[in-house]
Amino acid sequence: MENQESPFKAGLNSGLILGIISVVITYILYFIDPTFLVAWYVGIGILVLYFGLIIYFGGQYRASIGGFMTFGTAFNFAFVAMVVSGIISMLGSLLLYNVVDPALPGVLIESQMETQMAMLERFGAADAMTSEQIDDIRTSLEGGYTVLGQVKAFGFLLIAYAIIALILGAILKKRDKSLDY
Repeated sequence: MENQESPFKAGLNSGLILGIISVVITYILYFIDPTFLVAWYVGIGILVLYFGLIIYFGGQYRASIGGFMTFGTAFNFAFVAMVVSGIISMLGSLLLYNVVDPALPGVLIESQMETQMAMLERFGAADAMTSEQIDDIRTSLEGGYTVLGQVKAFGFLLIAYAIIALILGAILKKRDKSLDY
């Protein structure tokens, strides 16, 4: 019997690759235009790329273990890959926000505030906002760029990762129909 790689180890390897890709993309976007880091359309594009790569790596793993994978194995693979990638991405972001360019969170907060105020104006709600409410929004955004804010966000992301891993597990699983009686 050949030695098969466990879903944990395969997920770890794929997560390392995804995390490095995520950090590289983040830094490239930072050097091109830092406001791309908070642009919704860039986030959606990165999310699609991320899911595509997980499906690709999952397909490679499934092929390496004989072409078939149970839902549980597929879920474990996807979840581990996303958690490892998320940790690496969070560390890369913390490095960017606290070491490389400590002024960057201020730039990103201003960009996010402009976007939110423009959205509120389109809905006709900007005039009803008090300065205290606007300050609360700014304070909330500032909290997201701190170390504690990043760790809290990662905690919430773990729930999202589990849900997404369920979906990816359903996509990646493949049953061996030859075993049916």
